[in-house]
Amino acid sequence: MKTYRKGAVGAMMDEYERASSDLKLVLRDISEDDFTSILDKQTEDESCRSVQTIMTHVVRAGYGYADYIREQFGIPKASASGTVLSHRDAEAQVDAMLDYTERTLDGRWEMTEDEVMGIGIDSRWGQRYDLEQLLEHAIVHILRHRRQIERLRSRVAPQAPSVYRFRT
Repeated sequence: MKTYRKGAVGAMMDEYERASSDLKLVLRDISEDDFTSILDKQTEDESCRSVQTIMTHVVRAGYGYADYIREQFGIPKASASGTVLSHRDAEAQVDAMLDYTERTLDGRWEMTEDEVMGIGIDSRWGQRYDLEQLLEHAIVHILRHRRQIERLRSRVAPQAPSVYRFRT
């Protein structure tokens, strides 16, 4: 039985893990060849050409979000490459990133709304977030890339059975 964390921050960490679990389920349905193959030849974004580059981007971004939070709490940043070299590495890298984020937030699950809103985080892309907004962004980032992988896969192998594939 799943144990839920207390508080709003705990709830967001639970949902971050849930979104990541869904992403990992999608990855399990992908062959090694499809993982490394260029699936989107039209994109100008180098981090979105293959499942491998997407997953490297997702993991690096996850560490980046945790580092923004660590900076606010005065917690040292760990050096983590976040490079997903193979299909086999992907799940472990996602788990390591989640563990890093969990350690960042540990003991802060029940922060008050004022405490959460009082944390201002300036992202490198120019957006200013409070803690809740940054965690929500991290969750949706996983969801968006899971969907992207599903869509790319459906173009490559539309007949491949997958409970997670959908078209929009």
